[in-house]
Amino acid sequence: MSIAATPLVRPTLVDRVVTRSWASDIALVVAGTALVAVLAQVSIPLWPVPVTGQTLAVLLVGAGLGAVRGASSLGLYAVLGLVGLPIFAPQEDGSHLTGIAALSAPSFGYIIGFIASAAIVGWAAERSWDRGWYKPIITFIGGSLVVFAIGLPWLAVSLGQLGLPNDLQSVLIAGFYPFIIGGLIKAAIAAALLPALWAAAERSQRGK
Repeated sequence: MSIAATPLVRPTLVDRVVTRSWASDIALVVAGTALVAVLAQVSIPLWPVPVTGQTLAVLLVGAGLGAVRGASSLGLYAVLGLVGLPIFAPQEDGSHLTGIAALSAPSFGYIIGFIASAAIVGWAAERSWDRGWYKPIITFIGGSLVVFAIGLPWLAVSLGQLGLPNDLQSVLIAGFYPFIIGGLIKAAIAAALLPALWAAAERSQRGK
């Protein structure tokens, strides 16, 4: 097999319905960013970290686009929010943090975690771990835990800088325990959606 005939990446869900090109990759990255931005506005205000639809979008974008495009979508999301677009989860008063205020917020570590999560979920999806029934559950729970693995240390530092308790138990109470049920629900939704979307894509391909 020649090098030219070897695909650079394994196909993901969108590759079954969209012809791969630079233009389509850029469009998909932007679309992934838009999806995260929209679901981020679905928010239950809690301090210091709100419960939002972001994680669900992150899992879907990572699985649908793959590691590189998924991580790129979330990287673009982080950059656009920092430069001033009101796309991060809203605060209790409906405002949106941007720039230095967003970067120094206790919740910004989770946004960085989204990038890593999308990359890891995308990597797994490129190896068909978004198909079947148990593999998606493992993939999406793992992707959700990656967000916490990066978000919680950032939260601990932020709480310490604010003069608030930042021992392990305090950090878990503030940034992990309240979101366990919501995280499991979002992982389950993503795990149910992806196999269904794969089945739809395959039916569409057979119908052509």
